[in-house]
Amino acid sequence: MNAMILAAGRGERLRPYTDSCPKPLLEVRGRALIEYHLIALAKAGIKQVVINISWLAEMVEERLGDGSRFGLQISYSRESEALETAGGIVQALPFLDDRFIVVNADVFTDYPFQQLLNIESEAHLILVGNPDHNPTGDFALENGFIGNELKDRHTFAGIAVYQKNFFVRLKKGKQALAPLLRIAADARQVSGELFAGKWVDVGTIERWQSPG
Repeated sequence: MNAMILAAGRGERLRPYTDSCPKPLLEVRGRALIEYHLIALAKAGIKQVVINISWLAEMVEERLGDGSRFGLQISYSRESEALETAGGIVQALPFLDDRFIVVNADVFTDYPFQQLLNIESEAHLILVGNPDHNPTGDFALENGFIGNELKDRHTFAGIAVYQKNFFVRLKKGKQALAPLLRIAADARQVSGELFAGKWVDVGTIERWQSPG
């Protein structure tokens, strides 16, 4: 089982800082956001990580290298333009195992990735309590399954486990993940869990500078 870190985004809401620094390399408490994930994944026993890159891609490669200093082997999936979440995963499928973890580079969390190693669902999402910037949430959670009900929703944390089969029918190209998840949720094909630990979506300057 390996992992993919989604790191291709431009970081528009974090400009001007992201004009000269890719969002995954913005530092929190003296360490780049993406490095927290690499350390946590290695601690969980993951050996290989795929990172998709686009904006200022060479800076990410230069900073992280081959991953050996983290005890990892890093491969890079290069995108001439950011392909969004599903598009980025589809392009990276040749690098990915039959089951793989996916995490957004721009979340700051202490989620224990080792909890995901034995998940067998085609898709398994981590949800968190709704932050101020997403008060209505994204998905409901009932009896361990993700749903699209409009009440009692939680926020998708940008952390998940997928099987390759979940994506193999998609064509290459720019495409969002949410529509695919919603269709699968209606069919009760997506499991999930609620995480109550540290989690911040570092999507704005305010949340980056005060991550909690």
